[in-house]
Amino acid sequence: MVHASLSGTGAAPETVRDALLDALGPGGTLVVPAFTPENSDTSRAHRQLTEGLDEREVLAFRATMPPYDPDTTPCPTMGALAECVRTTPGAVRSAHPQTSLAGLGPRAPELLDGHHPHCHLGERSPLARLYEADARILLLRVGFEVCSALHLAEYRTTPPPPRRTYRCVVDKQGNWVEYEDAALDDSDFEAVGERLPSHLLMRREWSGRPVTQFRMRPVVDDAVRQMSRRT
Repeated sequence: MVHASLSGTGAAPETVRDALLDALGPGGTLVVPAFTPENSDTSRAHRQLTEGLDEREVLAFRATMPPYDPDTTPCPTMGALAECVRTTPGAVRSAHPQTSLAGLGPRAPELLDGHHPHCHLGERSPLARLYEADARILLLRVGFEVCSALHLAEYRTTPPPPRRTYRCVVDKQGNWVEYEDAALDDSDFEAVGERLPSHLLMRREWSGRPVTQFRMRPVVDDAVRQMSRRT
Protein backbone atom coordinates (compact mmCIF):
# COMPACT_ATOMS: atom_id res chain seq x y z
CA MET A 1 0.00 0.00 0.00
CA VAL A 2 1.50 3.30 -1.12
CA HIS A 3 0.91 6.87 0.03
CA ALA A 4 2.79 9.27 -2.21
CA SER A 5 3.56 12.88 -3.03
CA LEU A 6 5.16 13.30 -6.45
CA SER A 7 5.18 17.10 -6.40
CA GLY A 8 8.61 18.46 -7.27
CA THR A 9 10.03 15.13 -8.47
CA GLY A 10 9.43 15.65 -12.17
CA ALA A 11 8.25 12.04 -12.33
CA ALA A 12 5.02 11.20 -14.10
CA PRO A 13 2.61 9.16 -12.00
CA GLU A 14 2.49 6.50 -14.72
CA THR A 15 6.27 6.10 -14.44
CA VAL A 16 6.08 5.68 -10.67
CA ARG A 17 3.15 3.26 -10.96
CA ASP A 18 5.04 1.12 -13.44
CA ALA A 19 8.21 1.15 -11.33
CA LEU A 20 6.25 -0.03 -8.30
CA LEU A 21 4.53 -2.78 -10.28
CA ASP A 22 7.90 -3.90 -11.68
CA ALA A 23 9.32 -4.04 -8.15
CA LEU A 24 6.36 -6.09 -6.94
CA GLY A 25 6.55 -8.54 -9.81
CA PRO A 26 3.65 -10.38 -11.46
CA GLY A 27 2.48 -11.86 -8.15
CA GLY A 28 2.38 -8.55 -6.29
CA THR A 29 -0.54 -6.21 -5.73
CA LEU A 30 -0.33 -2.41 -5.52
CA VAL A 31 -2.92 -0.62 -3.35
CA VAL A 32 -3.48 3.11 -2.87
CA PRO A 33 -5.98 5.18 -0.87
CA ALA A 34 -8.71 6.53 -3.16
CA PHE A 35 -10.61 8.47 -0.51
CA THR A 36 -13.41 10.89 -1.42
CA PRO A 37 -13.98 13.00 1.70
CA GLU A 38 -15.59 15.73 -0.38
CA ASN A 39 -18.58 13.38 -0.79
CA SER A 40 -19.48 13.81 2.88
CA ASP A 41 -20.93 16.98 4.42
CA THR A 42 -19.35 15.94 7.73
CA SER A 43 -15.77 16.19 6.41
CA ARG A 44 -13.16 18.95 6.46
CA ALA A 45 -12.93 18.73 2.68
CA HIS A 46 -16.65 19.46 2.29
CA ARG A 47 -16.52 22.35 4.74
CA GLN A 48 -13.68 23.88 2.74
CA LEU A 49 -15.68 23.52 -0.48
CA THR A 50 -18.69 25.29 1.04
CA GLU A 51 -16.77 27.92 3.02
CA GLY A 52 -18.23 31.37 2.49
CA LEU A 53 -21.54 30.12 1.09
CA ASP A 54 -24.78 31.20 2.72
CA GLU A 55 -27.40 28.67 3.86
CA ARG A 56 -29.29 28.73 0.56
CA GLU A 57 -26.11 28.24 -1.44
CA VAL A 58 -25.04 25.34 0.78
CA LEU A 59 -28.39 23.63 0.24
CA ALA A 60 -28.06 24.13 -3.51
CA PHE A 61 -24.53 22.74 -3.43
CA ARG A 62 -25.69 19.66 -1.49
CA ALA A 63 -28.57 19.07 -3.90
CA THR A 64 -26.25 18.87 -6.89
CA MET A 65 -23.49 16.73 -5.36
CA PRO A 66 -22.95 13.59 -7.45
CA PRO A 67 -23.19 10.20 -5.72
CA TYR A 68 -20.13 8.05 -5.18
CA ASP A 69 -19.44 5.73 -8.10
CA PRO A 70 -16.42 3.43 -7.68
CA ASP A 71 -15.88 3.39 -11.45
CA THR A 72 -15.94 7.13 -12.10
CA THR A 73 -15.63 9.24 -8.92
CA PRO A 74 -12.16 10.87 -8.81
CA CYS A 75 -10.02 11.07 -5.67
CA PRO A 76 -8.44 14.54 -6.10
CA THR A 77 -7.18 14.90 -2.52
CA MET A 78 -5.18 11.65 -2.65
CA GLY A 79 -2.56 12.80 -5.15
CA ALA A 80 -1.53 11.99 -8.70
CA LEU A 81 -0.34 8.44 -8.07
CA ALA A 82 -3.60 7.38 -6.43
CA GLU A 83 -5.65 8.84 -9.28
CA CYS A 84 -3.34 7.17 -11.79
CA VAL A 85 -3.77 3.75 -10.18
CA ARG A 86 -7.53 4.24 -9.87
CA THR A 87 -7.91 5.01 -13.58
CA THR A 88 -5.57 2.30 -14.88
CA PRO A 89 -7.46 -0.34 -16.91
CA GLY A 90 -8.02 -3.40 -14.75
CA ALA A 91 -7.90 -1.51 -11.45
CA VAL A 92 -10.24 -2.58 -8.66
CA ARG A 93 -11.78 -0.15 -6.18
CA SER A 94 -13.59 -0.80 -2.92
CA ALA A 95 -17.17 0.31 -2.40
CA HIS A 96 -17.02 2.71 0.55
CA PRO A 97 -18.32 6.16 -0.52
CA GLN A 98 -15.74 8.08 1.54
CA THR A 99 -12.72 5.85 2.22
CA SER A 100 -12.31 3.53 -0.76
CA LEU A 101 -9.02 1.93 -1.75
CA ALA A 102 -7.92 1.10 -5.29
CA GLY A 103 -5.59 -1.64 -6.41
CA LEU A 104 -3.81 -3.33 -9.30
CA GLY A 105 -2.64 -6.92 -9.26
CA PRO A 106 -3.84 -10.48 -8.76
CA ARG A 107 -5.00 -10.05 -5.16
CA ALA A 108 -6.76 -6.70 -5.63
CA PRO A 109 -10.28 -8.19 -5.99
CA GLU A 110 -9.83 -10.33 -2.88
CA LEU A 111 -8.33 -7.55 -0.76
CA LEU A 112 -10.73 -4.78 -1.76
CA ASP A 113 -14.02 -6.67 -1.94
CA GLY A 114 -16.68 -6.39 0.76
CA HIS A 115 -15.83 -2.94 2.11
CA HIS A 116 -18.78 -2.37 4.43
CA PRO A 117 -20.51 0.99 3.80
CA HIS A 118 -20.64 1.75 7.54
CA CYS A 119 -16.99 0.95 8.28
CA HIS A 120 -14.42 3.44 7.08
CA LEU A 121 -11.12 1.75 7.87
CA GLY A 122 -11.78 -0.86 10.53
CA GLU A 123 -12.34 -4.60 10.72
CA ARG A 124 -14.83 -4.66 7.83
CA SER A 125 -12.56 -2.69 5.51
CA PRO A 126 -9.68 -3.65 3.18
CA LEU A 127 -7.21 -2.43 5.82
CA ALA A 128 -8.05 -5.45 7.98
CA ARG A 129 -7.45 -7.78 5.03
CA LEU A 130 -4.17 -6.04 4.19
CA TYR A 131 -3.13 -6.56 7.82
CA GLU A 132 -3.95 -10.27 7.60
CA ALA A 133 -2.07 -10.49 4.29
CA ASP A 134 1.08 -9.10 5.98
CA ALA A 135 1.15 -6.18 3.56
CA ARG A 136 3.96 -3.67 3.37
CA ILE A 137 3.38 0.07 3.37
CA LEU A 138 5.44 2.62 1.48
CA LEU A 139 5.34 6.28 2.49
CA LEU A 140 6.79 7.88 -0.63
CA ARG A 141 7.85 11.43 0.23
CA VAL A 142 5.10 11.72 2.85
CA GLY A 143 5.05 11.15 6.61
CA PHE A 144 3.00 9.14 9.07
CA GLU A 145 0.47 11.97 9.29
CA VAL A 146 -1.18 10.47 6.18
CA CYS A 147 -0.62 6.79 7.01
CA SER A 148 -4.16 5.41 6.88
CA ALA A 149 -3.09 2.07 8.37
CA LEU A 150 -2.97 3.85 11.71
CA HIS A 151 -6.73 4.26 11.47
CA LEU A 152 -7.03 0.48 11.78
CA ALA A 153 -5.06 0.83 15.01
CA GLU A 154 -7.62 3.39 16.22
CA TYR A 155 -10.41 0.85 15.88
CA ARG A 156 -8.39 -1.63 17.96
CA THR A 157 -7.58 0.59 20.93
CA THR A 158 -8.81 -0.12 24.44
CA PRO A 159 -11.20 1.48 25.11
CA PRO A 160 -12.44 1.78 21.51
CA PRO A 161 -12.75 5.26 19.99
CA PRO A 162 -15.98 7.24 20.39
CA ARG A 163 -18.48 7.11 17.58
CA ARG A 164 -19.98 9.87 15.46
CA THR A 165 -22.47 10.38 12.64
CA TYR A 166 -21.37 10.56 9.00
CA ARG A 167 -23.42 11.49 5.92
CA CYS A 168 -22.70 10.96 2.24
CA VAL A 169 -24.36 10.66 -1.18
CA VAL A 170 -24.79 7.22 -2.74
CA ASP A 171 -26.63 5.58 -5.65
CA LYS A 172 -28.20 8.75 -7.06
CA GLN A 173 -28.01 12.53 -6.74
CA GLY A 174 -29.75 13.79 -3.61
CA ASN A 175 -29.77 10.36 -1.94
CA TRP A 176 -28.06 11.17 1.36
CA VAL A 177 -27.42 8.32 3.79
CA GLU A 178 -26.47 8.66 7.45
CA TYR A 179 -24.60 6.14 9.57
CA GLU A 180 -22.42 5.84 12.67
CA ASP A 181 -18.79 4.80 12.76
CA ALA A 182 -15.67 5.47 14.78
CA ALA A 183 -14.76 9.15 15.19
CA LEU A 184 -11.46 8.97 13.33
CA ASP A 185 -8.71 11.37 14.35
CA ASP A 186 -5.35 11.52 12.59
CA SER A 187 -4.03 14.50 14.58
CA ASP A 188 -1.47 12.39 16.48
CA PHE A 189 -0.37 10.07 13.67
CA GLU A 190 2.88 11.96 13.11
CA ALA A 191 3.75 11.62 16.81
CA VAL A 192 2.84 7.93 16.78
CA GLY A 193 5.18 7.43 13.84
CA GLU A 194 8.02 9.21 15.64
CA ARG A 195 7.69 6.83 18.61
CA LEU A 196 7.82 3.64 16.54
CA PRO A 197 10.89 1.44 17.16
CA SER A 198 13.48 2.22 14.51
CA HIS A 199 14.08 -1.44 13.68
CA LEU A 200 10.54 -1.64 12.25
CA LEU A 201 11.27 1.00 9.60
CA MET A 202 13.40 1.08 6.47
CA ARG A 203 14.24 4.71 5.67
CA ARG A 204 15.57 6.21 2.46
CA GLU A 205 15.21 9.49 0.57
CA TRP A 206 13.99 10.43 -2.88
CA SER A 207 14.09 13.86 -4.49
CA GLY A 208 14.85 15.62 -1.22
CA ARG A 209 12.14 14.06 0.92
CA PRO A 210 11.99 10.94 3.11
CA VAL A 211 10.77 7.52 2.00
CA THR A 212 9.75 4.95 4.61
CA GLN A 213 8.84 1.30 4.12
CA PHE A 214 7.57 -1.12 6.77
CA ARG A 215 5.45 -4.16 7.44
CA MET A 216 1.91 -3.17 8.35
CA ARG A 217 1.32 -5.70 11.14
CA PRO A 218 4.02 -4.74 13.68
CA VAL A 219 3.49 -1.02 13.09
CA VAL A 220 -0.27 -1.27 13.60
CA ASP A 221 0.28 -3.41 16.71
CA ASP A 222 2.70 -0.87 18.17
CA ALA A 223 0.33 1.98 17.33
CA VAL A 224 -2.49 0.16 19.14
CA ARG A 225 -0.32 0.02 22.26
CA GLN A 226 0.57 3.70 21.97
CA MET A 227 -3.00 4.85 21.39
CA SER A 228 -4.41 2.65 24.14
CA ARG A 229 -2.00 4.18 26.64
CA ARG A 230 -2.99 7.61 25.40
CA THR A 231 -6.70 6.93 26.01
